[in-house]
Order: sequence, then structure tokens, then C-alpha cells
Amino acid sequence: MSTDAACVPKTVNAGKDSSTPNPKSSKAPPKPDKKKDEKPQSKNPEKEGKSEKKPVMCIVIGMAGSGKTTLMQRLNATIHEKNVPGYIINLDPAVVKIPYSPNIDIRETVKYKEIMKQYTLGPNGGIITALNLFSTRFGQVMGFLDKRAKDIDYCFIDTPGQIEVFTWSASGEIITNTLASSFPTVLVYVIDTPRTVNPVTFMSNMTYACSIMYKSQLPFVIVFNKTDVVSHRFAEEWMTDFDAFEKALRKDSSYMSTFTRSMSLVLEEFYKNIRTVGISAATGMGIDKFFTALDAAAQEYEKDYKPMIEERKKRIAEKKAAKEKAAIDRIKKDMHKTRGRKVALDARKDETRTEPVK
Repeated sequence: MSTDAACVPKTVNAGKDSSTPNPKSSKAPPKPDKKKDEKPQSKNPEKEGKSEKKPVMCIVIGMAGSGKTTLMQRLNATIHEKNVPGYIINLDPAVVKIPYSPNIDIRETVKYKEIMKQYTLGPNGGIITALNLFSTRFGQVMGFLDKRAKDIDYCFIDTPGQIEVFTWSASGEIITNTLASSFPTVLVYVIDTPRTVNPVTFMSNMTYACSIMYKSQLPFVIVFNKTDVVSHRFAEEWMTDFDAFEKALRKDSSYMSTFTRSMSLVLEEFYKNIRTVGISAATGMGIDKFFTALDAAAQEYEKDYKPMIEERKKRIAEKKAAKEKAAIDRIKKDMHKTRGRKVALDARKDETRTEPVK
């Protein structure tokens, strides 16, 4: 592959609709022979029919090994099982094999290994560059989503295993903000529950989740995964009962435990405004509660976050218009000053020295 072939991404391919079941859900127009108990939960019954239907964008993030890909497989299986129309996007260019069929796959647009070879990059550098290149074509992805918006209820987006590659990169911010500007968007932060039984590790996850939530300014759902191995009840207790968390910290007398104790007080407000759900991506336990939390977060987007996003877009548009007006005024001023005569391009020369146009 040539250098140009590696650095210029291909046109985004929408792929097959293998992950999109037959669109028969409560948000599609009701049919006479549809049984009431077979209808999936409505995301916003009050606004249903009054405004244009838009699917919920669910961006799945989490530490490496937390079970994001397995959760994506479970979500894909669930929407097929319940006959809920959905859309799947894979944004991990380095994954070798995935247990589901995405509608859009970044690996079909940019070649991760070729990028590493051409630019002499390591694994993380290759992933970041692949995401940067893909983000330049993300307008095509939005075009596919706009066309399918009336036919799907959810769009699940898998992200790279290295969480910082997506959440703290320019391309990750571009993709997230682009989705949030057009569709209800929810961030789903997946946590490996068995590894969180240590209070220090638990606090590390909570701190990271808090920083991502306030950076993105989007609805946030924390998913405690692998609850078939260890129940997540201890984590929920630590989030609501400081004394219980204090008791767990007494077993550790290191500096980190002291720091963690201080951080738990700081994050008290964060705990009050966060949604948590415990699931097992392997067995499907708790998946219904996940969809309930996801729908509630989507309603929160419409109520609280969408006005902020619209206001932000308005400020950006006004700032852009002001810059354009200033540029036009500057051009008019220069034209009035020169009166159609040639002007020396050397700024060191006298500005009043002009020559008539020949």
C-alpha cells in the first residue's frame, strides 16, 4: 500500500443491515395485530407523535478488559430477540475479531496496521491516527444515521479498548460532539466489578468516570459488568453510605487510602446525579434494567442537555458570524482606502504609496 492509500481514508461503507432487525417497536407506527405485552418500552411517551423521532446514540466506553465488546454482543442479541430496530458501529480499528456484525466498521475505512507501518507508530499512536482519519469522514456516518433515523431506536457505538485514546483525543471529542448535536446521546461507562472490590480501585474508576462526564457534558450511565461473578451491591452501598466506604478503607493504611477517603467526600454530589446499573454481559442478567436506565438518560438529554447544546451551537454561530463580518468590514475599509489602485505588499513601505492600475 502506498503512503497516500494509508493516510487517505476510504469512503465510509454502511455495510449490511444484519444487526438491524425488522422495525417493529413501540416507537414505530402501531399495528392492529401488535400485542400490548410485546411492545418495548417507549423512550418518551409524552413527546411520542408530537416531534420527529430520533434514535438514542449509546457510546460504550470503559477500561481495557471491562467487557465492552461482550456488552456490545449482548446488546446486539437483545435487540434481535426483542425485535427492536437498532444500529451498530465499531470504532475500534485494532480489534482482530468482534462477535457481532456492525453496520459501520472503521476497519473497512482505515487500515490500522498499514498506518503503523507508514508512519512508524506504536499501537496507541496507530489507533489515534486511525480515529483522526475516520473522523474526517464522519459526516458520511451522520448521513447514514439521518437516513435510518426514522427506522431505528438505538445506535450502539463500540470504542477502542484504551479508553484514553477515545475520551481524551480530538477525534473522540469531534465524534461525540457531532453525534450529540443531532441525536440524543448517552455515554455508558463499563466497569469491571470483580476488580473494583478494592476501595482504591473503586475510587479510581469513579474519579475517571466523573472527569469524563463533566468533560463531555452528556448524560452518563455507569454499568457494573460481570455481576455474575461478583454482585455490584457493595459499590452502590459505597456510593450512598460514606460510613460503609470508610469501614472498607480502614483495612488499608497507605497514603492512597487517605487520598481516597478525601476524594469520596468530593464525589458525593457526583454520586447523587449518576445512574448505575449492574449487568452480566455474559449471561444477560440485568439487561432490561440497562435499557430502562438508557431511556431515562435519553429523556434527561432532551430536558436538560439539549438546551445547553443548542445554546452552545448558537454562541459558536454568532462568534463565526462576527468574525465573518469583521473580515468583510476590513476588506471594505481597504477597498475604500486604495480606491482601486495597486498597493505595495511590503508592509515596511509607506501605506500611502499607491500606483494607478494599468
